[in-house]
Amino acid sequence: MKQILLINDVVGHSHVGMVAMMPILTYLGHATYNLPTALVSNTLNYGHFNIMETTDYMQGTIPVWKKLGVHFDAACTGLMFSEAQARIVSDYCSQLRDEGTTIFVDPIMGDAGRLYNGVGERQVELMREMVGMADLTFPNYTEACYLTGTPFNDIGCTWHEACKLVDGILSLGAKSALITSARVDGHSCVVGRRSDSPLAGFQQVHDEGPYFRIDYDEIPVAFHGTGDIFSAVLIGHLMNGETLKDSTQTAMNVVSSLIDRNRNQADKCLGIPIEKCLDLL
Repeated sequence: MKQILLINDVVGHSHVGMVAMMPILTYLGHATYNLPTALVSNTLNYGHFNIMETTDYMQGTIPVWKKLGVHFDAACTGLMFSEAQARIVSDYCSQLRDEGTTIFVDPIMGDAGRLYNGVGERQVELMREMVGMADLTFPNYTEACYLTGTPFNDIGCTWHEACKLVDGILSLGAKSALITSARVDGHSCVVGRRSDSPLAGFQQVHDEGPYFRIDYDEIPVAFHGTGDIFSAVLIGHLMNGETLKDSTQTAMNVVSSLIDRNRNQADKCLGIPIEKCLDLL
C-alpha cells in the first residue's frame, strides 16, 4: 500500500477531480489523502456555479503536516486557481521530491486548442515550472502545445512532430511524459516517452526505445472527468509496480470501458458514477 496525496479541486455535484480519483486509488489498494485547491459547487459547464478557493487552508495545512512528520510515497497535482496556489504547491512538491516522493503533474489548463476560462499566460508559465519537477506529467495535446509554445493543429501532428513535442516537455525538466488525446498521422492515440534515467517511483520498459504510442478508437461521447479517471488508474497501477507503458494501456482500456458502459447517461457533465463501475478497474 502506497500513501498518495492528491492536490486538486473537490466538486460537490459531479464525479470529477478528486471525487473521481479517490475511489479508484483506494480500490487499487492505496491510502489516499487530499489537499483541496478549491470547493466547487458543480462543473462550470452548467453556466451557474460557486467556487471557494482554499489557499489559506493549504497554507496552514502544510506546516501542520510537516510538524507531524507526514510522508507520502507519491503526490499528484491537478487544477489550481491562482498564482498563489501554484507557488504553494510548487514549493511543497519540491520539498516532497527531495524527500523521495514521486511527483505526478496533470497540467490542467485547457482542451480543444483553447485555455479554460480564467487561465492565462501567467498560469501557463507557472505550470511549466510545475512540470519541471515531475517524475511523470500527462498533458493533453492542447496543454502540451501551450507548455512547449507549439502551434495547435486541429488535424493533429505527425509521429516526428509528436516526438518533438514530448521532447519539449522533457526539456522543461520532467523526467517522463505522456501526451493524451493526441492525433498522430490520423490516428487517436497516447504518445509517451520514458525517462533516460532510472526512476524510483515506477518501472519502465528500456528495451523498446524511449518513445511509444498506443492507438485507440475514439468513442463519440464526451464525459467530464475522464481525464481524472485516466490519471487515477495510471497512477494506481504505476505505484503497484507495473511499467509506464502497461499502466498507460490499462488506463486507456478502463476509460474506454467506462465510457461505453455509461454512454446512455443523459447528463454527461455529471461524470461517470465510478463507485458503480469499480469492477472495470
